[in-house]
Amino acid sequence: MSANARGALFMVLAMMAFAGEDAFYKHVTASLPPGFALLLFGLAGLVIFSGLALRAGQAPLHPAAFSKPLLIRSGFETAGRLFFALSLAYTPLSTTSAILQATPLVVTAGAALLLGEQVGPRRWIAMSVGFLGVLLILRPTPEAFRADVILAVIAMVGFAGRDLATRTSPPAVSRWQLGVLGFGVVAFSGAALMLIDPAPPRMPNGETLLSLALTAAFGVTAYTLLTQAMRTGEISVVAPFRYSRLLVALVIAIVFFGERPDLWTLAGAVLIVGSGIYTLLRGARVQRTADRAGRAG
Repeated sequence: MSANARGALFMVLAMMAFAGEDAFYKHVTASLPPGFALLLFGLAGLVIFSGLALRAGQAPLHPAAFSKPLLIRSGFETAGRLFFALSLAYTPLSTTSAILQATPLVVTAGAALLLGEQVGPRRWIAMSVGFLGVLLILRPTPEAFRADVILAVIAMVGFAGRDLATRTSPPAVSRWQLGVLGFGVVAFSGAALMLIDPAPPRMPNGETLLSLALTAAFGVTAYTLLTQAMRTGEISVVAPFRYSRLLVALVIAIVFFGERPDLWTLAGAVLIVGSGIYTLLRGARVQRTADRAGRAG
């Protein structure tokens, strides 16, 4: 299996886990303030990743955590986590998930402009088709515009910046140490949100605690897989497979939250997934051509 194919597989699995995390977190915010729920979620993930790092014989917090690349990564992740938590709490899950699907377009542009990756015109066209699918879902007309979608847009930009910064993070920092850093940021974001949330924290009941535990389990799994995906293969090929999150989120939104996506939403989802698959196939073809040219030379 090529590096691009492995990266795509890691990304798909990560997106499935993230969709589960989103659903359980949204369920938790029905009984807990979003900031308090995010703080508890962050602390749970922090404990889990610290334990994994210690079991691997590593210090939970790597000295490079305060290097410029990781500080930039933490800043973007703070924005992403903070506004994504607000979006999950106050907008439909299907809408929030759809907006996040614009992330690969931003990541691809960043990879080309900032990291020097070669992105051919066909892949740019495929990415544009995927973005058109997002627009079909959102239908951003003045009549249909909702101010709360800005929360998801800011979160999308934050996550795109985090993914690009992950690629430039020091290789010596393990995925467990990146997880410690990431969930420390989640806990910090929750504490910051509590400062502006008028609702006081309250003790969760047994059902809410179970949902929090499942949120943490899915979140840790998703974070680990995402870090691996962003360190495997080309970003411009791997990133489009974020689109798979939308399909899982739509199923969860329908089954568990009673949301009913219309024909436009389903058509957009088809465009999104189709563009992602094409991007992988095109990237694999380009890689094979380059490999043959290298052997011939």
